Parts: sequence; C-alpha cells; structure tokens
Amino acid sequence: MNEALLWNKVELFFVENFDTEKHPSIDTLLYLIGIQELGTGKQNYSKDDKINLLHIAVCRLLEPFGYYKFTHYDEDGYPHFIELHALPELKANEQQLLMKKAIIQYFIDEKLFDQETLEAIDKQMDII
Repeated sequence: MNEALLWNKVELFFVENFDTEKHPSIDTLLYLIGIQELGTGKQNYSKDDKINLLHIAVCRLLEPFGYYKFTHYDEDGYPHFIELHALPELKANEQQLLMKKAIIQYFIDEKLFDQETLEAIDKQMDII
C-alpha cells in the first residue's frame, strides 16, 4: 500500500469524522490532532491555545522519528516534550512531505485506519 493511497485514506477520515473540506490543509490536520492529543474536545480556543495545539501535534507526530520525547503532563493537562534532535532545514514542500509521513505513521500507531488497511500495512512490512 503506497503513501498516496494512505494519504487519501487520512483525508477521507477527516472529511467523514470532522466534516473538513475534501483536501484539508496540514494546519487543519495538526489542529485536530492537537485537540485529540490534549483530550479537551471541541471548544473555543484562544489564539495562544491554537498555537499550543499545533505545537502539541507537531511534537507528538515527530516523536516516533526521534525529534521529540514526551516528558510529562502539566497541572493543566498539557503534554510536554523535550527536543532530542533539531529538525533539519527543510524547504516548504519537504516540511509538507515530512508531516504527511508523520500523520500516516500516527494513523498506523493509533490504529485509526480500518482493519483491512492495517492488515495490508502489516503484510507489507513483513515483506520488507
């Protein structure tokens, strides 16, 4: 199963579950993943809260790639991460590709894909 097909499934998930546009922006997906990771659900967020939600999502998504490590939750329930490795300088399209790969990995790790897709991924990994 290739990344383009998996990305289509990611986009479809957000369309079906969050009523996003057909091809939501990466920022929209990061925002929704940040809300999921924070666990606060739908509510009105301040501008600072929205920035924090994006930061939470980026840290969580890049954790499996070795860039960040979760350390703790603070008294307000916000997750905290430490930077293990600085991100390399990336062009905008390279950043986009990295985040897409990270979101796909998040869907695999969190078992957000349907069972058939997860089994196809597992099967493919056995071949590699």
